[in-house]
Amino acid sequence: MYDGRWMKELPVAITVCDAEGTIVEMNERACKMFEKDGGRNLIGGNVLHCHPERARNKIREMFAARSVNCYTIEKNGVKKMVYQVPWYKDGEYAGFVELVMEVPFELPHYKR
Repeated sequence: MYDGRWMKELPVAITVCDAEGTIVEMNERACKMFEKDGGRNLIGGNVLHCHPERARNKIREMFAARSVNCYTIEKNGVKKMVYQVPWYKDGEYAGFVELVMEVPFELPHYKR
């Protein structure tokens, strides 16, 4: 039976928020990544409170349009891909999931 343990130690930061922006779940990698901001204590708080105004505006747009947001960042010499996507429960919009993973600076691209 599925119990969610697979994501606990996955080397990808996973943060889940509900349709109102309340953070409802974070795996171990996400808690560590956001440790300086409160880590696990962020659960129950609003995702808008964790971001500067420019990012809050983008998040509001994503929530309204239920659109995907994908980009890369570099911090402390590490390149990461951020993938933010709406999730659904029984076909109803339920919020957003953010996946953050380290990626190589030179990333192969294939056309198949």
